[in-house]
Amino acid sequence: MHDPSAFLPDEQSKQLRAYASKLVRINQQINLISPATEDEIWKRHILHCLTLTQRGFPEGSVVVDWGSGGGLPALPLALACPHITVHAVDSVRKKMQAVRMMARQLRVENLHTHHARAEAWEGGPVHYSVSRATAPLVDLWGWHVRVATPLRDLPENAWAPGFLTLKGGDLRGEIADLKATFPEVDLTSQPLRPLLSDLYFEDKVLIHVTAAA
Repeated sequence: MHDPSAFLPDEQSKQLRAYASKLVRINQQINLISPATEDEIWKRHILHCLTLTQRGFPEGSVVVDWGSGGGLPALPLALACPHITVHAVDSVRKKMQAVRMMARQLRVENLHTHHARAEAWEGGPVHYSVSRATAPLVDLWGWHVRVATPLRDLPENAWAPGFLTLKGGDLRGEIADLKATFPEVDLTSQPLRPLLSDLYFEDKVLIHVTAAA
């Protein structure tokens, strides 16, 4: 399996592994991830989230993670991309308290946590939204456009501003609902198995939704 963290500086890789250890330890008291996945936390959680970094986020851009839970993908993204600002939003207070504590211990200064419902969050504007198995596409895009702002001077090989979500399974119904409700969007779906060559990622995809040009 390819390891996106292999391209990060040593200090960031160490921070990511420290985060993985903290996540497992805190998971004994607070349900942040499924206990059944703790033994494969690096593959199932960290590497999965780091697929968001295969393209760049411009310097100074702002990203919000809807339904961040245990800080996934917000914390790995903030650690891998110290040049951006990441907002982790979740409606469960104790989860955001745990993420805030981990970020403080890891000295992640570009991550901000918010105990709030996505549809009511007032911390925008943002350039990108991200999520991992949080809500239907139509809801996620609605949350994004409510707080989205244009981004100027997009570097080559950077993500177009919009929404990035990590999902799995049959998404045909979700995609149809999204396009019926928001016919002006463009959507691409990238299989993750070629990037992370492990059977676990066989049905996993990265979906990128943007406003049509």
